[in-house]
Amino acid sequence: MPETGPHTPATARRRADFSVQKMPGFAAIAIACFVILYAPIITLVIYSFNAGQSVALWQGFSVKWYYIALENRAVQEAALRSLIIAASASAISSVVATMAAIGTTRTGAFKGRTAIYLLINQPLMVPEIVTAVALLIFFASIKVATGYGGLGYLIVAHAAFCVPFAYLPIRARLEGMDATLELAAADLYATPWLAFRRITLPLLAPGIAAGAMLAFVISLDDVIITEFVKSAGQDTLPTYMLGQLRRAITPEVNAISTALLALTLVLLSVFFVLTRARESRSD
Repeated sequence: MPETGPHTPATARRRADFSVQKMPGFAAIAIACFVILYAPIITLVIYSFNAGQSVALWQGFSVKWYYIALENRAVQEAALRSLIIAASASAISSVVATMAAIGTTRTGAFKGRTAIYLLINQPLMVPEIVTAVALLIFFASIKVATGYGGLGYLIVAHAAFCVPFAYLPIRARLEGMDATLELAAADLYATPWLAFRRITLPLLAPGIAAGAMLAFVISLDDVIITEFVKSAGQDTLPTYMLGQLRRAITPEVNAISTALLALTLVLLSVFFVLTRARESRSD
């Protein structure tokens, strides 16, 4: 009687031979998903070079809409404001996420750690509109009490929303690091700060960079929270584009969107190159 069961050699061979790529319709579904995902983006990039004002009728090749967007004072101010908010929120959320990741991975098991995970990741699970309304009510009370209406509210709101996005890659990096290196530094009489600065931080740098980059991108293209928290005259690039879409749609919006896409691709490429270079040096 042949041997059967979940751990037999025959079962192991069947599992090894199984490949989802060989399932009927897999290739067609994969191609359809890629087309649905990337065809609109490719169309947007193509029509950003449209010579006419129509966003649906091709009228020749031109880069004039990029020049119009660059010379638009409102676009310049919105872009600068977006970069300031995104850079500030990215820096703050990365620092907070790093401390939270160290506190939840470099300590022994303690009561309430699951609740802390839940609190840190809460912005990922709650609908963004709920978070935006809550921030609106909270910051409105502060505005009435203090009279301050600057960019600080947007920076704090974006930083709070970006913390879980920065926390996840930093925590993943910490969990994959060998803790014996830090223990060895302690055995050599290194202080906790010295061990963190010389051992933990250099090894954690790729995770922090990934978290900061992700937080920067999330903050840069956020619309809902920005729309609820911002005061008059504090449009970011996404909210400016939303306002333009409500008035008149021109290829200028396509050009701005393509520029944001290019910025995102540059950030991803730089991070990939830095990560590969660091891995090569470590090898």
